[in-house]
Amino acid sequence: MPKTIDFASLSLVDALDLAILIEEEAKERYEEFADQMQLHHTPDAERFFRTMAVNETKHGTELSERRFRLFPQAPRTVTRDLLWDVEAPGYEEASVFMSARQAMEVALQAEIKAHDYFAAALVHISDPEVKALFDELRQEEVEHQEMVQEAMAKLPPDADVDPDDYSDEPVGH
Repeated sequence: MPKTIDFASLSLVDALDLAILIEEEAKERYEEFADQMQLHHTPDAERFFRTMAVNETKHGTELSERRFRLFPQAPRTVTRDLLWDVEAPGYEEASVFMSARQAMEVALQAEIKAHDYFAAALVHISDPEVKALFDELRQEEVEHQEMVQEAMAKLPPDADVDPDDYSDEPVGH
């Protein structure tokens, strides 16, 4: 369980570090999901999860570069134990035989979850620079939602077959 973050006293460097960690966590989760989809021979979902991992990497890199420009010598005091699944989809969201549409629905919910996180934090933030950063991050999550929705709109509808009907329950040996 993550520790509690005191958003009211969050400095800009700490806010940037928190945002970077959120992106890293999401990237790693999407990579894990892509690896699972590769294992289960669902290439469309795998490709989409790899695309999301690349997007999270890009955003994390942009935030890291910004942090380094503003605070090149500042040590990182924010740690990963302050967050859990802020933007990363929950592990339970991946399933065998996922379609690209299902993968996109998982990503869309993750982007909504991240938006809600930043929106909820905003009411507790008093520092104007931190408030501006979190507002920017909240708005970027809206843009990410729109990107996923646009990609979903280009897909044909999924078949009326439930892939879970064809997956076996785990069994002990």
